[in-house]
Amino acid sequence: MTSLSPADAERLKLAFQRCRDMEGTLNEQLRAYAKAGREIFPAYGEAVDRLVARLAENGGGENAPRPGEVMPAFVLPDERGRLVTLDSLIARGPVAVMFFRGHWCPYCRLNVRAVIQAQDRIEAMGAQIVAIMPETQEYTEQFKADSAAPFPVLTDLDNGYALSLNLAIWLGTEIQGLLSYQDMARFHGNDGWMLPIPAVFVVGRDGVVKARFVDPDFRKRMEIDDLLDALESASREH
Repeated sequence: MTSLSPADAERLKLAFQRCRDMEGTLNEQLRAYAKAGREIFPAYGEAVDRLVARLAENGGGENAPRPGEVMPAFVLPDERGRLVTLDSLIARGPVAVMFFRGHWCPYCRLNVRAVIQAQDRIEAMGAQIVAIMPETQEYTEQFKADSAAPFPVLTDLDNGYALSLNLAIWLGTEIQGLLSYQDMARFHGNDGWMLPIPAVFVVGRDGVVKARFVDPDFRKRMEIDDLLDALESASREH
């Protein structure tokens, strides 16, 4: 099975930088990167297509909490090891609970950068962001530092919380082989090759889900304008 050559890894890095700096919406940047990635590393693009099709056939993420349902509570450590609860967050205002695949994922890096660019507007409406990843504290800390994220990045070790929300997926042996250049066992503290679907849940002060974005295709994310609209709507509720 073909893995990524050093030369192609460099080409992907340059493609990421071009997409990061281009004008356009988050999903326009993501599509541009996916297109570049498919040209540079076609085997991975095709394998992801097959993975997404399999997940869609199995209803990947469909049973995650829906608008109008109570968001299940969590107690998870942040990048400094401090425990953070959903209750403590919503006590201060509505929160967007965002799942990311990991610090190594270029789509997640584009996603978090777009969210950070909207941070002033999010704070102005009294809302918050919290990121959740299946990586150990070493890598949540790295993700936060590299992105300069002003919000907590929580560790969901072994995808326990994601599993409870029906968001955790197994990547499969084909993807494992193609991503063998990434040290997932070290990142996760296990060799399960499980990742969350990168979903978003906007949760009001009452603990109820107001909006969600769940798509088994990790190359697609909640658009920033949609995130802001959902947070603003939730912030108007008392």
